Amino acid sequence: MNTSFSFSDLGRYIAIFSAFTLLAAAGCKRAAPKARAAEAVPVQTAEAQRQSVPILQLAIGSVQPLRMVAVKSQVDGVIAKIEFREGDEVKAGDLLVALDRRPFENALRSAQADLANARAQEQQAAADAARYEHLDQQAAVSKEEYAQYRTKAQSAQAGVQAKEAAVANAELQLGYTEIRAPIDGRTGQLNLHEGSLVKANDAGLPIVTINQLAPISVAYSIPESALTDIRKASAAGEVKVTIVPHAAGGSESFVGHLDFIDNSVDPTTGTIVLKALFDNANRQLWPGEFVDVTTAIGEEKNAVTVPASAVQAGQNGNQVFVVKPDRTVELRPVKIGLQTKELTVVRTGVKEGEVVVTDGQLRLVPGAKIEVKKLGGATREVAKAGPDEVPEPATPKS
Repeated sequence: MNTSFSFSDLGRYIAIFSAFTLLAAAGCKRAAPKARAAEAVPVQTAEAQRQSVPILQLAIGSVQPLRMVAVKSQVDGVIAKIEFREGDEVKAGDLLVALDRRPFENALRSAQADLANARAQEQQAAADAARYEHLDQQAAVSKEEYAQYRTKAQSAQAGVQAKEAAVANAELQLGYTEIRAPIDGRTGQLNLHEGSLVKANDAGLPIVTINQLAPISVAYSIPESALTDIRKASAAGEVKVTIVPHAAGGSESFVGHLDFIDNSVDPTTGTIVLKALFDNANRQLWPGEFVDVTTAIGEEKNAVTVPASAVQAGQNGNQVFVVKPDRTVELRPVKIGLQTKELTVVRTGVKEGEVVVTDGQLRLVPGAKIEVKKLGGATREVAKAGPDEVPEPATPKS
């Protein structure tokens, strides 16, 4: 085999390789796609508006009965009969529990007998005193004897009064054998049953507890910094309070009014307790449940507002994407004021009539082109446009 290799062969190979390289480069150049223009980012927008915004104080509170009474016996005795069922609605004066009356009836009869005896003695002493008074006028007895009989008559009269008081007390004790509801309300769990021995004003478990459910109150605390505004609002008229029970999942709300401001601020927490009153005619609010409380203490008039979702937190503070007339966006820092679930008051950075982005900000950069669409994540808007309309970008007003 001839393995000789000449310089002429090397040159031929180099020429062939160069030709293939040029052809490949030319093919790649022809296959390179043209650069496409940047696509518009779909967003949702709303127009900044000037309107009055309520000043709200938010808190978490708990429902409390307006009145709660632990029912106890005022005398020692044995429960003879329970006249209600657990969970019953009762009226003030309704019979709840009857105690065994027999010991108290016997005590009353004994007191009545003592009173009858005392009255008989009082009559005899009064007659003796009258007779000796006549004898004294005739100087038939000494003054000392007459004074003694007069004193006996007065003592007998006092004895009658004491026995009358004993009878009245025995009647009162007999009346305590009927334990009645002191207030309108709903009964709770029954702790004692027929046959149980009860003690007067027992420090242990009450027989039953009654809670007044209508009207009902909600207690909550606010920071002391809001106390001045609360007091001003209360002095101006009725303060509206709205609550949303946690158990309802935010689906129901109830409106009442502020009824009580505590007389001191808690120095350990820097808060003060308030109470609001609610009709609760349908018994929808229940003692002990937690609620979100919103107290309306005034309003800020002529404020520039945007949807709450338009304001984003940036490295240098709050910011908003504003849509310019050419459908590009500008990122502006803003200073905000009052905030609600739906609205945010913008102090500086956005003017009335300007259009802001409320959804789709994650894909935006300053100068990006936008396309207004109704996105899947529906955003609450302040704009006057209908649900299928989108406000056009407005030229910033001077």
